[in-house]
Amino acid sequence: MNTATLEAPVRPVQFTPTPRARTSTAVPPLKTQCTSCHLRDLCLPCGMTGDEMGDLDSLNFGRRKVEAGQNLYLEGDGFSTIHAVRSGTFKTSLMLADGREQVAGFYMAGELMGLDGIASGRHASSAIALEDAEVCAIPYAHLTQVAIRSAGLQQAVTRLMSREIVREHSLMMLLGSMNAEERLAAFLLNLSQRLKARGYSASEFHLRMSRAEIGSYLGLKLETVSRTFSAFQQQRLLEVDKKHVRITDLDGLTRAFEMRVH
Repeated sequence: MNTATLEAPVRPVQFTPTPRARTSTAVPPLKTQCTSCHLRDLCLPCGMTGDEMGDLDSLNFGRRKVEAGQNLYLEGDGFSTIHAVRSGTFKTSLMLADGREQVAGFYMAGELMGLDGIASGRHASSAIALEDAEVCAIPYAHLTQVAIRSAGLQQAVTRLMSREIVREHSLMMLLGSMNAEERLAAFLLNLSQRLKARGYSASEFHLRMSRAEIGSYLGLKLETVSRTFSAFQQQRLLEVDKKHVRITDLDGLTRAFEMRVH
């Protein structure tokens, strides 16, 4: 196993910014019932009682379709809505001072985007669909009004804030203390766990993001990401066919991630 030290300095991958004209526009809202949603155990209602979920249903969330390549919102846009992913995959990214794009995260069904806008009233990143997707639009002002009279909802919102903090902390750990193999192993294991929680295969899946986007997120050059995928194949940890990945040795991939502990 390659135990090369962490690459430094990290240089984000060059991207062509997604044009503002591609921003997704609002569609007529469709009532979304949290109580009947198959994602309720992963999304905002997780852990809430039936009565508390009824309070969420009273908000009459809007539902929006977002085509692949469209922006759901842009960095600097005014914040008013939290978006829960119902289907598809998104990336969030921000523009650096020199015009390069830095990928900040990837989101899939049952996960919430837009929490970065709460503090300043403006989104700190852009959200772009990596495939045709659908989201629930949750008006934040209405959500906080309902939360005032619902202890369960207050706890749910706090839990979501905490989850976002943990995600940011995990990314900093990833970029600050792991070499290339450990970073990619951690990324694939995290993706595997999230897909398993949604009822999909934990060992075989299709990557919705490009190698360049993975590299930007992990703080690695494109060439390093491709080379590390090849190394994992040579070590018989996984099989890769373009964007299709099959993990053939989950324990071995876990050891590649845990090397830094030892």
